[in-house]
Amino acid sequence: MNKSLKMLYDEHDVIMNAIDIVSNASSFIGKDDKEYEVIIRKLIHFFKAYADRYHHYKEEMILFPELSRRNELLGDGVIKEMLDNHDDFRGMIHLAEKKLNEKDYVLAQKLLEKYAEALLYHIAVENEELFHTAETLLSPEELDNIYYRFQDCDRELGEKMKQELADIIESMRKQFVLTEQ
Repeated sequence: MNKSLKMLYDEHDVIMNAIDIVSNASSFIGKDDKEYEVIIRKLIHFFKAYADRYHHYKEEMILFPELSRRNELLGDGVIKEMLDNHDDFRGMIHLAEKKLNEKDYVLAQKLLEKYAEALLYHIAVENEELFHTAETLLSPEELDNIYYRFQDCDRELGEKMKQELADIIESMRKQFVLTEQ
């Protein structure tokens, strides 16, 4: 597998770990609302920073335009759908954060669960269709070029911050695994 696509798959894995935490967080509602709010604030920050700012940004600014140039139908079809999803995700996170700020934890949770479900479907489409299409449409040299552009993106946004966000999710995931046993 090409390094550029591996980077996107790896980022999807980190995002899916965060999605797992979303469903587990509901157990705190009504039992420890303060802890629930801490967990959800971390998750919202992660989704806004890691999923959107690092991951979706690479797709929107680098991968999707390259694929659209190669295949106009792809640009008008699945890529347009993925871009629309990204916009929808931003709105969903904003609304969930608004409800969290209003201390409406039940609605905030429902909104985050809806977001998580939509994001899982989105990731499946990218993993099972779009990334395979990229491997078919783009030459190994073009994919390498995309990888270097992805690296530039991470450097500009902050590689250390990206790793810290991934580490927060891994730490939270371990906390939930230990708590659930």
